[in-house]
Amino acid sequence: MTTQMESQEMPRIALKGSVMVQDDVLEGVDVVNKKTKETTRTNAQGNFSILAAVGDTLVFTGLQIKDIYFPISAQQFLQGFISVQANLRSYQLKEVVVQNGINARALGIIPKGQKTYTPAERKLYTATDLNASLNAGSMAGGSVSVDPLLNWISGRTKMLKKELNAEKNQFYILQIENLFTPEYFDTKLKIPVLYVKGFEYYCIENDSFIAALKSKNVALAAFLMGDLALKYKEIIAREN
Repeated sequence: MTTQMESQEMPRIALKGSVMVQDDVLEGVDVVNKKTKETTRTNAQGNFSILAAVGDTLVFTGLQIKDIYFPISAQQFLQGFISVQANLRSYQLKEVVVQNGINARALGIIPKGQKTYTPAERKLYTATDLNASLNAGSMAGGSVSVDPLLNWISGRTKMLKKELNAEKNQFYILQIENLFTPEYFDTKLKIPVLYVKGFEYYCIENDSFIAALKSKNVALAAFLMGDLALKYKEIIAREN
């Protein structure tokens, strides 16, 4: 029977808890509030704190454990603490190597604060800047003979925008592959090897997933990827 507390809208509190495997604590487990998408991670003592309310579901995820979906009950809410038992896995996220911050800006080749452009961005900027300049010349009484050139630039601009979009997509794909191993797709998400690349492109069509990548929120990206994997496997099943 639903209690009065469960039937009312409860405020979120900083719910504390711990994640363990038998008698050992687990560090680095991602904790996601499925309703609010807030994320945190367990510390060296296996403890965490996250805003939650009665009826919220906490998702515990990580390459070292099987995913756990933990709905918050009224009793747990009142106690303010939960203890979660997990089952271990053996694979890990790839290590992201940072080259000591050495880049053109750090070496002084590019002034700090100056925007840098990728090759596709540079081509598009050049084309659109020339387009604007020619339009300005026409409005000032320039020759109408520039119209064919403007039409050519317009078509080239559309092509360059597609090229820029493809470049961004490839960047996101590389981010995914730097964060998640092939074993993660196979063992954790159960995506067949032949469909992994298609699944990566399916993921980057999701705005929420892209936002998580941009904010470098690996916990949220992994959580969203789990939901996307279920939908993608349904698509595969319908096609086969």
